[in-house]
Amino acid sequence: MSILFARHGGSHMDGMDMSQMGATTAPMGAAATPVVAAAAAASTGAADAHSHDSMGSMGSMGSMMMTMVFQSNMETPLYANSWTPHSPGAYAGTCIFLILLAIIARMLLAAKSVQEARWLDRDANRRYVAANGKTELSQYISRDPDAKQMTLSENGVEESVLVVGRKGAVARPWRLSVDPLRALMDTILAGVGYLLMLAVMTMNVGYFLSVLAGVFLGSLAVGRYSTSAVH
Repeated sequence: MSILFARHGGSHMDGMDMSQMGATTAPMGAAATPVVAAAAAASTGAADAHSHDSMGSMGSMGSMMMTMVFQSNMETPLYANSWTPHSPGAYAGTCIFLILLAIIARMLLAAKSVQEARWLDRDANRRYVAANGKTELSQYISRDPDAKQMTLSENGVEESVLVVGRKGAVARPWRLSVDPLRALMDTILAGVGYLLMLAVMTMNVGYFLSVLAGVFLGSLAVGRYSTSAVH
């Protein structure tokens, strides 16, 4: 009987242990369930965000590809959103501005060509001294009819020289009266050119035709003064 009671007590204890373990396991499973749900929700949210970003980038690329065609929308911004024509008069005024800007670009290009020719002539007319023994005097005289015979004296030593004009292609030196003005003209030409390029990049037919009209009128007026082959 004592053995049976011991077994009965043991089974009772085992039953109590199993029930306690089950009770302990149940809260652990209940606590783990929200964690798994939160992880799944986070993974789903990340996937949705990635999918949204991918769709957004594809949409922006598609919109960019779709806008690279000529269009005739009158309310096309020019250089800024505040410069958006909202009436036919404003649109016509914008087109006239582009025509004038293109004419100014051609006039600036012609002015730079004329100024470069003046600078070149000024350098060619500068007088230089050719010493004896460097080159035959007969060659200088035959090349430059305005050559003048002169005598230089230094420290009591006299030397006969011939003053002639410079001939041949020689790199011109940097001059304060020339190069800053040339740089300024180039900068203005580049700025006006980029403004015209941005107007054409709007793909607006009216803007594009206005730029072409300005180039035509400008070249018609002052194109003969421009010596640049590439504009």
